[in-house]
Amino acid sequence: MRVTVCELPHESPALEDAWARLCVHAREQRSDMVVLPEFAFVEPAWMRDAFDREYWGTQVAACDAWLERLPELGAAQVIGARPVTRHGKPFNEGFRWSTDGGYQALRSKRHLPNELGGWEARWFTRGDDDFAIFDAGPLRFGLNICTELWALETYGRYANASLHAIISPRATAAATIEKWLAVGKVAAACAGAFGISSNRVHSDGSCGGVGWIIDPDGQTLALTSADSPFATVDIDLAAAEKARTTYPRYVFADG
Repeated sequence: MRVTVCELPHESPALEDAWARLCVHAREQRSDMVVLPEFAFVEPAWMRDAFDREYWGTQVAACDAWLERLPELGAAQVIGARPVTRHGKPFNEGFRWSTDGGYQALRSKRHLPNELGGWEARWFTRGDDDFAIFDAGPLRFGLNICTELWALETYGRYANASLHAIISPRATAAATIEKWLAVGKVAAACAGAFGISSNRVHSDGSCGGVGWIIDPDGQTLALTSADSPFATVDIDLAAAEKARTTYPRYVFADG
């Protein structure tokens, strides 16, 4: 399965330019799946210290408009996380879009930072504590949205499931990239699954790019950068299935 990760800005016209280049890349590489950053296409609402319902509504509407453009990627599957209002409450919702099924809500972000530059607990309603397993064509995956990569307790369960990948839309700072890459490797190695993540990139460094694809033993297969903001890897799903039978994954197996 060919998977593309990326780093994208949200500022216009930089976003339009990056999007056009991503679409060309994904089509030329014949990507089966494209993973987008957390809240791709819209401003980082969590930078504001107080929830503003009117502003939130504009963010949801802007994201809705961009979702209509996902077919431009030419990929059968797109995974991301977006702002959405459910039953009058704001959520950070993970989603799968597919050519055959359209938009599908997955799970909403549970673990929410609450600090300067990351006031997510003020903006989002806490979501699901059940880290379910999802399908995207032949790929079975868990969704750990950004901060949820640090939910280490999820990886033993993933190792005991028929899981091929941990997908993580991110919005993480340039200064902390090494720390995030480290936890991405731990996640992949613990679960015996591919780690797949895309990140936002902001001109002020508050988000620092670097998307990744990591193999089930924690080895880096691809990283994006400012010079190469898109990366595509043909991942072998059988490698994840085999990895679950080896150390340390089998330790978590039932029985």
